[in-house]
Amino acid sequence: MIQLAERNVLGSALQSCSLDPLTGFFRDGCCRTGPDDLGSHTVCVLVTAEFLEFSREHGNDLSTPVPEFGFAGLSPGDRWCLCAARWVEAFLADRAPQVVLEATHESALAVCSLEDLRAHAVEPQSP
Repeated sequence: MIQLAERNVLGSALQSCSLDPLTGFFRDGCCRTGPDDLGSHTVCVLVTAEFLEFSREHGNDLSTPVPEFGFAGLSPGDRWCLCAARWVEAFLADRAPQVVLEATHESALAVCSLEDLRAHAVEPQSP
């Protein structure tokens, strides 16, 4: 059986989002998804203080460390695989973080528009 490489929203090979902090539903640095990923952690973002505040206000504190889960907490400037629906929520509230298109999984397009993602794109950076 031939396994095809996973694709990003631009139609090319999915790039790594971040190895430090280690991100992704599978904690492999990539915003890949699968049947167990109910949140669709597929949008690679560049975290901002404004977004961290927005996320905390909406019940998901991403900045506070949770050592028992090996989570050091996020800081502005970190790259992170974000749930597609949370990105749309932040977008609609005018608080969406920038997106790394090359590291954003194509399945995010089921929830996010490519036009909106492109409008928030950052230049390619190494993970």
